[in-house]
Amino acid sequence: MHDERFSGLRRRGFLAAGAGAAALALVGCGDGTGDDPADSGDGKPGKGGRLRAAFAGGGASETLDPHLANLFADAARAKALYDKLADYGADLAARPRLAASWEPDKTLARWKVTLRQATFHDGRPVTAEDVLYSYRRIADPKQAYRAKASLEPIDLDASRATGERVVEFVLKRPTAEFPNVLAAFGAYIVPENATDFDRKPIGSGPFRFVSFAPGRSAVFRRNDAYWDGAPHLDELELVVVNEESARVNALLGGQIEYAHELAPTTARAHEGKGQIEIVRLRGSAMQAFCMKTDRAPFDDKRVREAFFLIADRQELVDGALSGAGVVGNDLFGKGYEYYADGLPQRAQDLDRARALLKQAGAENLKVTLDTSAVAAGFTEAAGIFRDQAAQAGVTVDVKVGSKDSYWSDILDNGTLCCYRSGAMPIEAHISQRLLTDSTTNATKWQHKDFDALYQQAQATRDKTGRAAVYERMQRRLYAEGGFLIWGFADWIIGTARAVKGVETEAPANTLDWARFDKVWLA
Repeated sequence: MHDERFSGLRRRGFLAAGAGAAALALVGCGDGTGDDPADSGDGKPGKGGRLRAAFAGGGASETLDPHLANLFADAARAKALYDKLADYGADLAARPRLAASWEPDKTLARWKVTLRQATFHDGRPVTAEDVLYSYRRIADPKQAYRAKASLEPIDLDASRATGERVVEFVLKRPTAEFPNVLAAFGAYIVPENATDFDRKPIGSGPFRFVSFAPGRSAVFRRNDAYWDGAPHLDELELVVVNEESARVNALLGGQIEYAHELAPTTARAHEGKGQIEIVRLRGSAMQAFCMKTDRAPFDDKRVREAFFLIADRQELVDGALSGAGVVGNDLFGKGYEYYADGLPQRAQDLDRARALLKQAGAENLKVTLDTSAVAAGFTEAAGIFRDQAAQAGVTVDVKVGSKDSYWSDILDNGTLCCYRSGAMPIEAHISQRLLTDSTTNATKWQHKDFDALYQQAQATRDKTGRAAVYERMQRRLYAEGGFLIWGFADWIIGTARAVKGVETEAPANTLDWARFDKVWLA
C-alpha cells in the first residue's frame, strides 16, 4: 500500500508555493500516525509525527536491496532500514555500529569482530552468520553489488563465526585499514538467506518497513527496539522528487519538511529569511568530468592531460556552484587523510592544451559531454566547460540526458560525462572506482600495476609508509587519470523551521548524514 495523497501530488508534480500549494497545505501537515509532533519547548527532542523528505531518485527501477544502493536516495532508504558493522564519522574515520569492537592479530591478516547485541525487525538477534551471509552475497562474482570491490581483501571461504556474535575475518593479505572495509558504502547487514527486499525488507535499522513504490515513495515506522535508541519520529516518508525547483516549492508549500540537495542560488535566496532553514555541509561533494580511458579520444593520456589544462576551475566553481565550494586539483578527497596536497594546483593553460592535442593527432577534436539536471550544477558546468574547450579548438557537444536513467547510463556509455561523489576515505574511493575489478569504475581505469600499489598500501603497517604509497598512486592519477576533478561543492539541505536535530558537520555518505532517527519535529 502507499499514500494516495502523495501519489496524486507526484502525478501532477509538486505545485509552486502559491494558491495551489496553499490549498494542498490543508492536507499536507501533521498527518502520518495521527499524533501531532511533541514540542518540548526547551529545545529537547520531542516525540511523534511523520517527516517527509524529498530526494532525487532513480525511477521505476529503484529497489530496497541495500547492496544495490547507488544513489543518495538509495542510501537514505538503506540507512533507515539497515545497519553496517561500521560507518564513517565526519572525519572519515570508521566508527563502530553493529560491530562493538574489532581487533587484528599481529600480522594484520586476521581480524576479530565482536557484534553488539542488536535485533532485526522480526525479533531475531543479529549474529555472526548474518554478517557472513551478507558479505558473501555482496561478493557474489555473478553480481555487481556496490561494496564488492571494498570487500575484496576478505577471504570469505576461510572466514568463520567463532561465536554467535563473533566473526573471525581471514584476509587475503595484511590490511591495516580493515575497519574502512566494514564501513564501506553499501556493506549493509541483512538476515541470513534474505532475498525479498522490495516486499518484506527486514533490517536492524531505526525504522521498520511500511510501504514502497519505486520512483515515488517509501514509508517507514519507528523501530522502538532499535539498539541505538528509538527514533523521535513516528514515521518517515522518503519521496522522490527529481527536479530541484519542485523540491524547493514543496518545502515552501509545506508538502515536505526536508529537501535534499538544493542549488547554491536557492540557498542564497532563502538563507536567513526565516521561512526555511538552510544547512550547508561544507566542501563535501566532489565535482568532476569523467573521461573514459578505455576509448577514443581519452585512451590517449595526452588528450586527458589537455582536458585537465582546458579547465578553468575557479570559473567552474563560480559559475556552476555560485561560489559555494572550492577548486579541485584532479584528485579526490581534498582535506582527507592521505590527500596529496603537495602537488601544484593545476591552472588553465590553453597553449599547452592545444600543443598536446596536436601531438595526439586530435586537432579540431569533437566530443560529446553527457550531463543532466539530476544534480545541482551539472548542466551549468557542462555549458561553462564547452565554452572553455572552444578556446582550445575543441568542440564539445553538450547532451542533456534523463534524470531517471543518468547514473545507470554513464557508468558504461559515452566518453565524457559530468560526475560527482559524496565523502568517503581516499582508500575507499580507490577500491570502489579505480581498481581493475571495481564495480563502479566510471573512468575504466584498469592498470594491474596500480592495483598492486593499492595492495601494497593496504599491507603497510607503518602509516607514514602507507601515506607514501598513496601519494605515489595519486601522482599518477594527477598526471594521467580519468577524473577531471574541478571542485568540491558544499552540500546544501533545506528544512522546514520545525525540523530539529539535522547534523551540520556530516558530509554526504557519512554516519550522521540523512540520520533521520536523530531528527525531530518541534
